[in-house]
Amino acid sequence: PAVCLAHILLCQRDRLIVAPPPSSSSSSSSPPSSSGSAFCPIIPSSRHIVERQPRMLNFRVEYRQRSIELVLEEGSTVGEIKQILETELGVPVSKMQLKGWKSGDVSDSTVLRSLHLPKNNSLYVLTPDIAPTASTSQNSALQESLNQNFLLVISHREAQRDYSLNFPGSRTIQEVKRNISDLTNIPVRHQQWEGWPASASDDSMTLAVSGISYPCHHLSVCRRSSPANAQEPTEECPDVHMISDSEGDDFEDASEFSVDDSEMFGMGSSTCRKSPMMPENSENEGDALLHFTAEFSTRYGDIHPMFFIGSLEAASQEAFYGKARDRKLLAIYLHNDESVLSNVFCSQMMCADSIVSYLSQNFITWAWDVTKEANKARLLTMCTRHFGSVVAQTIRTYKTDQFPLLLIVMGKRTSNEVLNVIQGNSTVDELMMRLMGAMEIFTAQQQEDIKDEDEREAREMVKREQDEAYRLSLEADRKKREAQEREEAEQVRLEQMRKEQEEEKEAIRLSLEQALPPEPDDEPGEQISKLRIRTPSGEFLERRFLGSCKLQVLFDFVASKGYPFDEFKLLTTFPRRNITQLDPGSTLLEAKLFPQETLFLEAKE
Repeated sequence: PAVCLAHILLCQRDRLIVAPPPSSSSSSSSPPSSSGSAFCPIIPSSRHIVERQPRMLNFRVEYRQRSIELVLEEGSTVGEIKQILETELGVPVSKMQLKGWKSGDVSDSTVLRSLHLPKNNSLYVLTPDIAPTASTSQNSALQESLNQNFLLVISHREAQRDYSLNFPGSRTIQEVKRNISDLTNIPVRHQQWEGWPASASDDSMTLAVSGISYPCHHLSVCRRSSPANAQEPTEECPDVHMISDSEGDDFEDASEFSVDDSEMFGMGSSTCRKSPMMPENSENEGDALLHFTAEFSTRYGDIHPMFFIGSLEAASQEAFYGKARDRKLLAIYLHNDESVLSNVFCSQMMCADSIVSYLSQNFITWAWDVTKEANKARLLTMCTRHFGSVVAQTIRTYKTDQFPLLLIVMGKRTSNEVLNVIQGNSTVDELMMRLMGAMEIFTAQQQEDIKDEDEREAREMVKREQDEAYRLSLEADRKKREAQEREEAEQVRLEQMRKEQEEEKEAIRLSLEQALPPEPDDEPGEQISKLRIRTPSGEFLERRFLGSCKLQVLFDFVASKGYPFDEFKLLTTFPRRNITQLDPGSTLLEAKLFPQETLFLEAKE
C-alpha cells in the first residue's frame, strides 16, 4: 500500500492556509510497508486560500506639543492604545484620559470594532493630574481650544441656504464635512469648499488647530462640477476574498475569520456605511423626509413608494380627514440601518412593482428613520400624540433585528387604529397578503362611512333647502314690509306737504283778506259796482266795489275766498271774456264791470 505524507493545516484568526498535496514521485519512491492495509485518501489539489485582511485604523493623537500617529487593527482595545501612548509620551495609563471618541467616554476594555470608527481618527490626551511646565504653555492654550465651541456659518450655494452649526474644537474637519453631507446630500468626495485657511490641509486635523477664526468662521460649499472624477479610496472598505470550490464541511466555525453579520451585509465600519437615510435632529420634518426620499432613491432606485413629504400630522390629515370616498390607509415605514434585514426588505419588497403600485393606489405612505436614537425618540413622541401611548409602546418592544417595520393605520371616528405591524422578515407574497387583508377591513369600514356620510349629506341638503326657503320667505316679508313702510312714509310726506301748502294758502288768503279795502256802502252819488261771482261748486260770491277799484282788488277778493289767481280764471257770461287776462292795474269801469256784472270762476287747464 502507498504511504501518504501528512498534510499541514494551519488555522489562524484571519487566515487559513491549506498546504498542497505531495507529488506522485514522493509516493512512488517510498518503500512498501508490511504493517498492514493502512489507507490514506488523496486530497484534491484544487485547494485555494481563503484570506481576509484585518481592517486597519489610523489614529492621530495630540498631547500638548506632541502629535503621535498610530495604526492598529480594529480588533484592538482602547487600553492597547493607552499602553502605546504610555511608552511614547511617558504618561502613566492611570493618569491618562483619552478623549475625542464620537460615542463619548469609553472603557479601556472596549474593542475598537464595536465603536464603528472611520479609517482616519483624531484623538487627544488630557492629564489633569499632571501640571504643565513652563515649556508647555502653548499646549495649555491648545487644550483650551479643544474644549471651546466654534460656530461655523456654512453657506450651501446651490440651495442658497445658510447653516449655523456649533462644533467643539476637538471635532475634525472630516467629521464636519460628513455632517454637511447629511444636511446637503452632497457626498464628501463631491464637496467643493471655500473659506478653509491654508493651514487646514489635512481633513484629520481638529478645528482647534486648523487655523479657523474663533468664535465664528464663515465657509461655503457646493457640489463639485465633475464628481465622477473623484473616487472613494478603495482601501477604506477592504474586501473579503473567499475563493473555494470544496465542500462546506471544510469550515466548522465562521467566527474564526472575524466576519460579523453587519460586515457581510455591507454595514461594517462607519467609513463603509452609506450616508444616513435621515439627518439627526432635523428641525423640519418635511426637509427630513426629502432627504430620506433622496437617499432611498440613491440606494434602491427610483421605483419605490411615493413617500408623503410632511409631518405625521399632515399625513394623517391627508389619509383620514377628507371625504369618506377619498380616504386611504396610512402606511408608516420605519427604517433602521443597523438591521441586517433593511437592505433586503427595501430592495426586494418596498421596490417590487406590485407593492409600489398597491401602496400608491390605496395608501398614504409616510416614512421615518429610527437608526439614530434622537430620531427614534422624536417618532415615539409623534406616535404618542397622534395614536396614543399603546402604539409607541408597541414600537419600543421591537428589537433592531426585527426592523424595518411597516405600520398600517386606519382612521376611525373616535381614534386611529393600527391594523397591522409588518416586520422586515416578510416575503413579497406575505407583505401583499397582509396589505390586502388590511384593505379588506378598511373597505368594509369605508362603505359604512360612505353610507353614513351620504345620509348625513342628504339630511343636510334637506335642511339647507328648508333654510333657503325660510330665508327667501323672510326676505320677501322684509321687502314687503320695507315697501309698505316706504309707502306709508310717502303718504305721510305728501300729507305733510299738503298741510303745509294748505297752511301757506290759508296764510296768503288771510293776508289778502286783511289787505282788501272795506266794502263801500250803497250810497247815491258813488259809482258802486255790484259783482256776483259763481264758483265751480255753484255757490255765489257777492260784493260791492268802487268803480275806481283796480282789477287786482277783484282778483285778491276772489283769492281770499280760496280761488287764487294762478289756478282759476275769471270769466264774464256774455260776451265771454277772460278778465284775468286784462291788466290788473285797470279799473272796474275800464273793464266795463259797472254798474253790475255776473262772473264765474273756471279752473285753469
